[in-house]
Amino acid sequence: MSQSSMLSRRKTLQMFAGIPLLPLGAGASSLLLSACGGGGGGDGTGVAVKSVSFTSMAAPTLATPAAMATTTVGSTMKVTFEDTTSQNYTLAYQPFFITGDMVSDGKGGKILAGGYVDINNKPITDATVPGSERQFFSDSPDGTSLLTVPDAKVDGVKGKPVFAVVQFEYTTWAQDGKSDMYGKLPSPIAVLTLDQDQATGKLSLVKYHNVDTSKVHGLWITCGASLSPWGTHLSSEEYEPDAFSIDKNTMFKAYSKNLYGNESAANPYNYGHMPEVYVNKDGTASIKKHFCMGRISHELVQVMPDKRTALMGDDATNSAYFVFVADKETDLSSGTLYAAKVGAGFSISPSATSGAPLTWIKLGSATSAEIEKLAATLKPTDIMTVASKDPGDTSFTKIVANGKTEWIKINPGMDKAAAFLETHRYAAFKGASMGFTKMEGTTVNAKDKVAYSALQNCQSSMVAGNAANVPGNGVSIPKALNAGAVMALNLRGNQKDTSGAAINSEWMPVDTKALLAGEDITADALGNTGNPNKICNPDNLKFSEKMRTLFIGEDSSQHVNNFLWAYNIDTKALSRIMSIPAGGESTGLHAVDEINGWTYIMSNFQHAGDWGGIHNVVKETLDPLIKANYKNKAGAAVGYLTGTPKQLSLRSS
Repeated sequence: MSQSSMLSRRKTLQMFAGIPLLPLGAGASSLLLSACGGGGGGDGTGVAVKSVSFTSMAAPTLATPAAMATTTVGSTMKVTFEDTTSQNYTLAYQPFFITGDMVSDGKGGKILAGGYVDINNKPITDATVPGSERQFFSDSPDGTSLLTVPDAKVDGVKGKPVFAVVQFEYTTWAQDGKSDMYGKLPSPIAVLTLDQDQATGKLSLVKYHNVDTSKVHGLWITCGASLSPWGTHLSSEEYEPDAFSIDKNTMFKAYSKNLYGNESAANPYNYGHMPEVYVNKDGTASIKKHFCMGRISHELVQVMPDKRTALMGDDATNSAYFVFVADKETDLSSGTLYAAKVGAGFSISPSATSGAPLTWIKLGSATSAEIEKLAATLKPTDIMTVASKDPGDTSFTKIVANGKTEWIKINPGMDKAAAFLETHRYAAFKGASMGFTKMEGTTVNAKDKVAYSALQNCQSSMVAGNAANVPGNGVSIPKALNAGAVMALNLRGNQKDTSGAAINSEWMPVDTKALLAGEDITADALGNTGNPNKICNPDNLKFSEKMRTLFIGEDSSQHVNNFLWAYNIDTKALSRIMSIPAGGESTGLHAVDEINGWTYIMSNFQHAGDWGGIHNVVKETLDPLIKANYKNKAGAAVGYLTGTPKQLSLRSS
């Protein structure tokens, strides 16, 4: 499809020309730019881009173990112009750092990349190996946003300042290799000041700044993220801690101890929300939590072009489609929360002829300030009564939430508190379709008004007959598809909620239909239990408007190496563009169409060498290589994809 209005030839020739990582010589990028700065079609006077496509690299195998033990890129991006000429770009991966590196704090000192701090911004120490005490740092960087700030100025930047906000989801193990640290440390979030070379597009780290999260009670398991239409970083807090069983939650007690120095100081109602990071001109930042967007397993929030409507991933068992419609543009501090009811015809087969309709249940309207106040003053039993066994009382309602059957009763006057602090239970109580399993990333194709949503697994609560599946809720498939699927949701205006009231948004999902699906297989010779030539356990999703491409990052326990994929929604071509170190997860995805004339794909990975049963064939060979590459498996990369031309001959238009 023609994109004449989107991208000039000159701008396209800058795509991914970040740094010549492949053997093209030190002057390759600058030579390209001087070549396209002269006369003819390369001077930006006229030939528009027709299409962008990616070749698909082969999955690495034990024939090349080194490739399985690191980030491997073997793909090419082809840009075709309206005059039928084309340009090829060989892709490569460029990290800013490996977590655990000491990097510049912009003040003449050094700071630990991915390092953990407590509520007073003091380092948290890993003392599990006596005599080798060190500050904890993350092996699991996740959501990343690349952005600019008007009139930004940071010492040490020679080109133009660009900022990347990076959040760190968790640490897998303490340095003793035995102490499981998942969810036990407060998630750091950092702003990277990057120097963008205007001749090459290369991004170089100049300054690393830890965001002070103390005013928002610290952060809990920050996962996927997105860039808002107004240039802020929309974070996430995944797996909201259950307030009713918090006294038995040893993980949350450890989290509270590491954050506050006290096992009982952290209030569970302060977590499971959507934080927003505002970057300042000097590369520092401030942060807010929006308590009015529902307390769910926030995975990734996608705000629509209206700057008001947010479709939210909900990474839980018995999860749902949730939408928040803000009262004002660019301000998520007040609005209305909705949950979807799925109609007949739900399927995860891309060959299905139509999607299942969605209608929307209003859960409530609120401001963040009033819900934060409720969080500080209410106990769970003030809001509702929850029973794990049938009390034989008709005033209770049977629900299924977080994989468990419960009976609940909302206390008088507590509907608003229930809607925003016990959102999963309240949505089930109101009749929403709480049947999805691990709904992960969301993104939007604005031109076609289509949103995309990842289902990492289609199992458990989605499968008819499973104890977590709710009969009649619309989300029911005959058998599990562990490999997962990507759903497409058409977006429309003039919608009404189930009470008949108008929904003040032109971007509400009206149906859901499978776009892509993985394939479960019997383990192959390498150990894959998902077809390696199809997506498997999709997680991160980002859409590029200019490339008409959906990028898909995997969090798979079925692929020996997880992959980053590019899916062209017009040609339907699916291309593997990067392989993550074995045992790791593809994270931090952000497709950036244009920053100062350059295009980037941000990408991180997590927990390389975190072995599961599928790695039995490769573990012995790869474990020493991954240990050597990534700090004994304690480190992980934060970076981006770059590209260089295969040839410099540019034909005249």
